[in-house]
Amino acid sequence: MKSRLFFWAAMVLVIPVILAGCTEVVKVGTSVGQEMGAISKEDKEKIDRMALETEKAARPMTEQEEYYLGRAVAATILGKYRVYSNENSARYINEVGQAVALASDRPFTYGGYHFVILDTDEVNALSCPGGIIFITRGMLKKAQNEEELAAILAHEVGHVNHKDGVGAIQRARWVEVVTLLGSEAAKKVSGADLAKLLSLFEGSVNDVVKTLLVSGYSRDQEAAADLSALTFLYRLGYDPQGLTDFMEELAKEQTGGAGQGLFATHPGMTERLAKARSVIAENKWLQTVHPARDRRFQQATG
Repeated sequence: MKSRLFFWAAMVLVIPVILAGCTEVVKVGTSVGQEMGAISKEDKEKIDRMALETEKAARPMTEQEEYYLGRAVAATILGKYRVYSNENSARYINEVGQAVALASDRPFTYGGYHFVILDTDEVNALSCPGGIIFITRGMLKKAQNEEELAAILAHEVGHVNHKDGVGAIQRARWVEVVTLLGSEAAKKVSGADLAKLLSLFEGSVNDVVKTLLVSGYSRDQEAAADLSALTFLYRLGYDPQGLTDFMEELAKEQTGGAGQGLFATHPGMTERLAKARSVIAENKWLQTVHPARDRRFQQATG
């Protein structure tokens, strides 16, 4: 009896550790336990089944699931802000944004990248899972040239590349979503389980929206998006210092006491600026001037 209890206790400790992929390891352990007489055949089958279900529930979000989550997040944001109706500016933003996305580490997503201007004076830029990226009219006005605009969009593309929006979902909620999606109840679309699934999906959307509009990403996530942006800009032929030039202005405002919108959700601007400058110096990227791009920027946003 004691050996059996010991084995069960050991399995409870082991299963979370091997979650990431090794149901087979559990099966080996349960087979040994059965052969030693520590557990019954029924117990072995129960533990093996539990390990398999747990492994499936721990799987990452698929590209298609990320796309639909991103659409719902975007719809929620568009319920708060109007789209800026300026065809020339919208076309220009997408031309620059699509070029940046193609130079990224994840140039293609399930639904593609889409760049939208929000009609608000607030200074902010937001990236939804899957590739829908918003930039506010206020943020657009703050950019001085195309290098800075490309840098803003590259930073947001970096978040999409890193799947930071997906990471904002509470893990327990996502595990429950996956478990329900794989259940027989979900396949039969029973009313109660469908309602629960919809509630979980809504909760997942709210997790992401709250991160984008209220709490923001961590400093490490922001710094990682900065680093990716610098790389994307350099690959594409933009001046990486477009990012540091823009961040310098934001850092001044943040130091001066601004704490709303972008400044609330993008903390530590001074620290991030120092890191970005260090990367530029290490790579010996020199500042360049692009008059043609400057004229194009003024024509599209002036």
